[in-house]
Amino acid sequence: MSQITNTTQDLFYLTDIPGFEASHTWISILFCCFYIISIMGNTTILAVIHTEPSLHQPMYLFLSMLALTDLRLTLTTLPTVTQLLWFNAWEISFEACSAQIFFIHTFSFMESSVLLAMSFDCYVAICRPLHYASILTNEVIGRTGLALLCCCVLAVLPSLFLLKLPFCHSHLLSHSSCLHQDMIQLVCADIRVNSWGFALVMLITVMDPLLIVLSYTMILESILGIASMVKRFRAFNNCLSHILAVLILYVPMVGVSMTHRFTKHTSLMVHVIIANTYPLAPPVMNPIIYSVKTKQIRQANPLLSQRNRHPR
Repeated sequence: MSQITNTTQDLFYLTDIPGFEASHTWISILFCCFYIISIMGNTTILAVIHTEPSLHQPMYLFLSMLALTDLRLTLTTLPTVTQLLWFNAWEISFEACSAQIFFIHTFSFMESSVLLAMSFDCYVAICRPLHYASILTNEVIGRTGLALLCCCVLAVLPSLFLLKLPFCHSHLLSHSSCLHQDMIQLVCADIRVNSWGFALVMLITVMDPLLIVLSYTMILESILGIASMVKRFRAFNNCLSHILAVLILYVPMVGVSMTHRFTKHTSLMVHVIIANTYPLAPPVMNPIIYSVKTKQIRQANPLLSQRNRHPR
């Protein structure tokens, strides 16, 4: 019978990308580049929005929330990935792992909620343009951000209580970061109660995109009512960056939950790739998407505006 141990005194062991041990150096350099892109990109967006008065508008305030969430998500996964790839340090304490689980899932849910708020911003801007300034005031945006953060923290807390259950002798995690879906598989006790946690996660990951789809259904209906094709294209193009950000977040998020829930015997390589994509893809890709697709951000960014003035 598997030996049951005290969770608070145990070490857990992270997993790098299996089968690529000989390429550790190149993989570590690749991940380092991803983290640099994420940190510099999101920091630049925050600095540009903060220093440019013309960008102190609801759309860009929500974008700054998204960039801040992405930055926090990056800094949450950075320590374990760095210690694993650069220093070959596999161990992580139960307390550190629990803290990382809390922050990873909180900021992931926060990103989902911010994208939902941004879809509402698009809806009001296109479907109710005359009421835009009166609906989305700075006070409303501030309260919305605070409410979203509180809801996300409350949604993650029940998952941490489940980790108080006893663990078996095997403490080998299947990812380079701690995820609740991974650790709950190591629990020796009855984890049927985890179905409630899984249902809560699915409620968040399903309700938010459903509400986003509802918003874009009404946006599309309003766009199709515009007579001019040029204005239709312009209105749709304004929402394109947000649509891409939604796909980049939800595809890996749903994928990591589905692989742990229904494909336990799948190759470890699949679990590792999806788990590394889940927290890293949005922070890396969102700054690139919004810098390229948003004219105001591109013009306010000194590096991009200088490149546009002096093309090669």
